[in-house]
Amino acid sequence: MSTYLKSECEQDDWRKSTISRKYPTYRTKLIKTNQSWLKYKQIDDDAEGLWRIHDKLYDFSSFIKHHPGGAFWLEQTKGTDITEAFEVHHITAAPSNLLPKYEVRKAAKPRNYVFTFHDDGFYRTLKRKVALALKDLDYRPKRKSNLIHIFLLFTTLGSCLTAPLLQRFSSKILMELIAAASLCSLGIAAHNYFHRKDNWQMYTFNLTLLNFAEWRISHAMSHHIYTNSMQDLEMSLFEPFLCWVPSERYASKRQRILSVLIQPIFYVFVYPYQLIERVMHSLISKNRLYWHDVIGLSLPALMLMIAKGPFWSVLMQWWRIIHFSSFLFTLVGLNAGHHCTTAYHDGDANREDRDWGLYQLDACIDRNEIKGSHFMVLISFGEHILHHLFPTLDHGILPQLYPLLFETLKQFEEELREFSFPKQIIEQNRQLLRTKPNLRISGGKNK
Repeated sequence: MSTYLKSECEQDDWRKSTISRKYPTYRTKLIKTNQSWLKYKQIDDDAEGLWRIHDKLYDFSSFIKHHPGGAFWLEQTKGTDITEAFEVHHITAAPSNLLPKYEVRKAAKPRNYVFTFHDDGFYRTLKRKVALALKDLDYRPKRKSNLIHIFLLFTTLGSCLTAPLLQRFSSKILMELIAAASLCSLGIAAHNYFHRKDNWQMYTFNLTLLNFAEWRISHAMSHHIYTNSMQDLEMSLFEPFLCWVPSERYASKRQRILSVLIQPIFYVFVYPYQLIERVMHSLISKNRLYWHDVIGLSLPALMLMIAKGPFWSVLMQWWRIIHFSSFLFTLVGLNAGHHCTTAYHDGDANREDRDWGLYQLDACIDRNEIKGSHFMVLISFGEHILHHLFPTLDHGILPQLYPLLFETLKQFEEELREFSFPKQIIEQNRQLLRTKPNLRISGGKNK
């Protein structure tokens, strides 16, 4: 029987999350969107229309327009518990020192989420070391990231605009493949920027037909914070086509085998689907479109302006570029370091120590073959664990933090796990097929 056809009483005995006290309400709905995730997170978090950080409630209404990271982050999270997001996006103590000014009162109820941020815990210990090191870091790699991003932007524009001018079929196809690969790389590189305060680079993400504002919710606020859990919207949005939750309650063995077979087809439609889904939702319900969605249509518009061929021929060229780029983007993204059978997924055995940083170690497995290459890291979601731990830092700077990470790993008797990209792909398919939770805890001293 389909999960969606089961009665509420039948579902309640197994619907639970191992990282929160409540099963996320948004997952009980057939249609899941960024907006529904935020809406029901407000209900589950019960922050009384304010912002909750640890066990206190704050009113940042007067601070929204002054927020250094941009108004978006506070506007979208009003009425929710932002403890993890606050801890992760603010490395130094300065933001914490501002909190008393906006404090309203202590929260009446315990937090919904079980993560901890103890001063002597793994994450805060590492964060203090990083905060002290910030002033001594070499920030020149950040400029290199910017140059790589600009190179990818011009390569994408150049190849897309060249493709319609070519006459030979083989030349057209080759240029379309170059354009698709460039667009994919540009989209992944742009991901380096939308975790930070507002900047022009984040807008280039929209050339893919995806939208950086939507991804700030599904990726930065949800996936990065609640990785591989029921609260991870990036897990939920792929269901029922792809299901990584290790339980037959969410997908049968037959469904999972089918998922492995059809996932390459699914990859092809990720770009256009997300735009079409938001357009349809905006037409029949609440608007989910932004002015910067038009950026995604600028490529076909420019191609049509300079093209010598028929209108539909050029449009089909752009459509082929979009679909192949979508395939590459999703292939890289879904095999970037999370969906491995030895990585934590909701339902697996958990540590007694619920430190958020240790949780990230359990849910992330780095790619090892791209380390040392600034370019490959930027276009492959590289340095994955450090990026999860410190998402506001440029990918080019992250390698300088490894000595501090390894020092802290040794201090807490933990380890950094790494796989090659081919093994990540194999493991991701094995995870799709996994129906039983791991009874053995991931991580160093808990093994």
